[in-house]
Amino acid sequence: MSNQIEPTNDACCPPGALLREPLSSAEAADMTVKLKALADPIRLQLFSAIASREGGEACVCDISVGVEVSQPTVSHHLKVLRDAGLLTSQRRASWVYYAVVPEALSSLAVLLGAGPRTEVTA
Repeated sequence: MSNQIEPTNDACCPPGALLREPLSSAEAADMTVKLKALADPIRLQLFSAIASREGGEACVCDISVGVEVSQPTVSHHLKVLRDAGLLTSQRRASWVYYAVVPEALSSLAVLLGAGPRTEVTA
């Protein structure tokens, strides 16, 4: 197995194939908030823990295990993710359950090239 990065094949994935058109100012601002929220290692770890759960939902008690920060810090990071529109939350008895916002995940996937691509016509 080689550690060498293979060159991009533009014939396969031409520039602009990820988006149908350039982002508007409002779309760029919205996406920037999401990307900034995910740019923190703890928040990315928490988001990943939720997104990888069955149904994209998890109890805060389950996702804070293994995260090496205090519970108030976990709550702060989850609030940042929620405020960025990446998560929703719902209180059930004494626990809070967090769920990934599917539309937010889809828009990130398309922007990062992991989502459905659109065909570029000449």
